[in-house]
Amino acid sequence: MNDRRLPGLHRRGFLAATGAASLGALALTGCGDSGGEGSGAKGDGTPKQGGRLRAAFAGGGASETLDPHLANLFADAARAKALYDKLADYGADLSAEHRLAEKWEPNKTLDRWQITLRKATFHDGKPVTAADVLYSYRRIADPGKAFRAKASLEPIDLDASRATGERSIEFVLKRPTAEFPNVLAAFGAYIVPEHATGTDFDTAPVGSGPFRFVSFAPGRSAVFRRYDDYWEGAPHLDEVEFVVANEESARVNALLGGQVEYAHELNPTTARAYEGKGQIDIVRLQGSAMQAFCMKTDRAPFDDKRVREAFFLIADRQELLDGALSGAGVIGNDLFGKGYEYYADGLPQREQDLDKARALLKQAGAENLKVTLDTSAVAAGFTEAASIFRDQAKKAGVTIDVKMGSKDSYWADILDNGTLSCYRSGAMPIEAHISQRLLTGSTTNATKWRHKDFDALYEQAQSTRDTAERAAVYARMQRRLYTEGGFLIWGFADWIIATARTVKGVESKAPANTLDWARFDKVWIA
Repeated sequence: MNDRRLPGLHRRGFLAATGAASLGALALTGCGDSGGEGSGAKGDGTPKQGGRLRAAFAGGGASETLDPHLANLFADAARAKALYDKLADYGADLSAEHRLAEKWEPNKTLDRWQITLRKATFHDGKPVTAADVLYSYRRIADPGKAFRAKASLEPIDLDASRATGERSIEFVLKRPTAEFPNVLAAFGAYIVPEHATGTDFDTAPVGSGPFRFVSFAPGRSAVFRRYDDYWEGAPHLDEVEFVVANEESARVNALLGGQVEYAHELNPTTARAYEGKGQIDIVRLQGSAMQAFCMKTDRAPFDDKRVREAFFLIADRQELLDGALSGAGVIGNDLFGKGYEYYADGLPQREQDLDKARALLKQAGAENLKVTLDTSAVAAGFTEAASIFRDQAKKAGVTIDVKMGSKDSYWADILDNGTLSCYRSGAMPIEAHISQRLLTGSTTNATKWRHKDFDALYEQAQSTRDTAERAAVYARMQRRLYTEGGFLIWGFADWIIATARTVKGVESKAPANTLDWARFDKVWIA
């Protein structure tokens, strides 16, 4: 692509490839309505055919790729879902929904799953087969590669798994896994044609998604055209173009200037400035990103559960939400996944209680406690939340020293170091949150929560076929985390996008990493 398609953008630095918004650091959840007609919830709901939609995302510079197994950024994920499909994907409540997998059925012991593929074709007209699926998963699992979905596919014994027909696969698992469809829906677990190689993806990628490849300039633009034979029906749009704008101001200016029709990731202050003014439509994905303080449970002072409970009671969650996120979100209750399948929403909402917090600290011998809180400008609201919580803690006799960390190394630094840190997370099933962050062997166990009996409950849940019985096990696990866990989860932030008022069909109840987020085959231009 050259700059003449979008005159003026390059001159303003719109296509500059500096910085990136990590999808691993933030993904979304929750639900909500758009502030205007752009969501398709109001106005003329009759889709119209044709036209090109230009969507602005933060990008990754000249190193960008269309290899779906290397997707890491929001822009990567949006481009990948336009070109490719997964066997399953997540619905708004983070439960798995069928995609290329038309049917899945486990055996009685939940360690073998039979998958039946729907009739679908790649963009070159060839059918999607079991051989393509097994090739894709084995490529992702290659120990010599750094594909993000590798950890998610770990439960599968790919050597033992096999095709049982052209459109059927038997997956053999290493252990009982009741929620194996979550594995099929994992971020980055896209199906590519058998024998596709790394060099194919950026020059002539072939997928089975709703759009087919036209052109790609890393760090600048990608253009895809409607695939008329898409298994779920052809998109309304003729084309979608993804353009890179790393600065929020550049995305907003491009939208206001008519140079794009969709701008991803606005901050709450910007959204308030334009909401209801008639220039653009604001779409709020409410309760999107978990906002928390992470307490290391394996070291002083947080190895004492009375200190952890005291910190739960120190937090004024509404003040944190208002001050750190300008009120754009909902308060949390020290549990991940508000609104998701299996969320324990029956537990009492925790309120600030400074008297009880002081009493608990006294019982623990932690009066006049001093602790360092690690934070960084790596994520919106982090530095503000740290300052607010420091002032709240002072009222309970706790002195917090706020320490600023590097944006480049913050996530790696806080994984093993320090005792208290600002933390956030994006959308994933509650089961995945537990398995990735709260088991003894979890590789991203930032709170160092290691309890063999808790591990055993997770294994029990995954060995339980009945959904209601499995939900009861998850409820038991969450009650324990609520009482003595290491995540002080104070809120869930809105995620905000903006569109031109002519854009319809943007789903307002779709967390990022889920099926309907950035799903441009269902969008049209009125």
